[in-house]
Amino acid sequence: MKTLAELNAIRDKARAQMGALRDSGENNTRLVVGMATCGIAAGARPVLAACLEEVQRRGLSERVTVTQTGCIGVCRLEPIVEVFVPGEEKVTYVNMTPEKVSQIVTEHVVNGRVKSEYTIGANQ
Repeated sequence: MKTLAELNAIRDKARAQMGALRDSGENNTRLVVGMATCGIAAGARPVLAACLEEVQRRGLSERVTVTQTGCIGVCRLEPIVEVFVPGEEKVTYVNMTPEKVSQIVTEHVVNGRVKSEYTIGANQ
């Protein structure tokens, strides 16, 4: 970073990501990332970052909220991302990677199709 413009760009990106982290309404779809020590050790930080980036990149911040939680309870399947769509049952995605996040947002959040091969039922 060498200029004030670069610093302002970093600030604006951080603000946009923080907006996605805020709970902005009960009618929003929520992506919840398990961020207990088990999740962090398994790679949840890059998964959380990918969720924030994908939601921002697609302009979904007004209707999709990214949050974090503690232990979800299935440590051997971390990193875990749960998707809560209003009026539907939650879907638990396991063994997540930053690359899988893009597919989850595209298929499940945007198009309404669960990626069942990444869900807890397919990976038990």
